[in-house]
Amino acid sequence: MTTPSLLDAVQAAISTGSIEVLDLTAPLSPQTPVLQLPPPFANTIALSLETVSDFNDLGPMWKWHNIHTGEHTGTHVDAPAHWVTGRDGWTVDQIPPARLIGPAVVVDVTEQAAANPDFLLGPEHLVAWEAEYGQIPEGAWVLLRTGWSARNGSQEEFLNADESGPHTPGPSVAGAQWLASERAIAGFGVETVGIDAGSAGGMDPAFPAHYYLLGAGRLGLTQLQQLDRLPATGALLIVQPLPIVGGTGSPARVLALVERR
Repeated sequence: MTTPSLLDAVQAAISTGSIEVLDLTAPLSPQTPVLQLPPPFANTIALSLETVSDFNDLGPMWKWHNIHTGEHTGTHVDAPAHWVTGRDGWTVDQIPPARLIGPAVVVDVTEQAAANPDFLLGPEHLVAWEAEYGQIPEGAWVLLRTGWSARNGSQEEFLNADESGPHTPGPSVAGAQWLASERAIAGFGVETVGIDAGSAGGMDPAFPAHYYLLGAGRLGLTQLQQLDRLPATGALLIVQPLPIVGGTGSPARVLALVERR
């Protein structure tokens, strides 16, 4: 009898439910919250679908659409080429496929974010996480769990902006530097509209998660959900962007494999 391969064992575990496949992707629709930059900066567009044919004279046996949206809409990947510090780095089609699969590390700051929507993740939080769970492994995706995805049904609540600007959690300057330089991670993922905090435009440098992480060849991943169903360690993340030639990012389907004991 042929010995089952490792991949056969994984498939069997998925079939029996001992490995659960979780979808961490926010549904992409015209109602999906989209980042809003203040004037004079330009903004990307929300999703819209243009009907090409709908079982009619233009296509009697088929229905299909043209998609109109931005690279950075909904759950999406930021490639290094998205930011000035990574402008000579990978575009989304150049990201090595192995970088898109890796262990998920979940840093839970839901209590802090509930108490303070401007909460900033610093090195001290990451060091404390490692003291409890062990060092962040090479090639990991560090996922910041804030509970923010519960707001995803409302653009106003999700962006949480007032006259002083948006108020959403994210890394501090020092936290972004630490993630970019102290551990060889694949990328950094969040539940919010972007990998930076809402207050990041006023930091030095501005938008430090983009500045340091993309500049170091790391990837960004936004608008995740169901992070509450992941363990702190032990899940495997699978990130699936479109290989847009020359693209600075792409909407993505993000799956997690979680072993159920």
